[in-house]
Amino acid sequence: MNIPNELLYTKTHEWVKKISPKVVVMGITDYAQQQLKDIVFVELPQTGKELKLGAPCAVVESVKAAYDIYSPLSGKVVEINKKIQEKPQLVNEDPYGEGWFLQIEISNPDEFKNLLNPVQYRVICEAEH
Repeated sequence: MNIPNELLYTKTHEWVKKISPKVVVMGITDYAQQQLKDIVFVELPQTGKELKLGAPCAVVESVKAAYDIYSPLSGKVVEINKKIQEKPQLVNEDPYGEGWFLQIEISNPDEFKNLLNPVQYRVICEAEH
């Protein structure tokens, strides 16, 4: 199970990386993509959509079922990864790289305190496994 140290995580298996003082990139974790198995479709929100912490922001369909992906922070979608809509398997192949989902301009930096560090996230994964 790959849990990079430079990222922050949610209990619902999303990852977050700060790419500027006000913008983060997010996706689903290696653990999540392993649980989902073969991802066949990704539905992303429109650029400009306002997201709320913990609210569904995307949908991933695997050969097993469809799953909601939750927003790790509140803010506005400033970019989506169109590549994963055309080639959803990138989420399985490279969840922390080419398989990213969204870039969010965050509206409430205080919400970072709700995110988990890699050690806290590993404990959650091990408890679920």
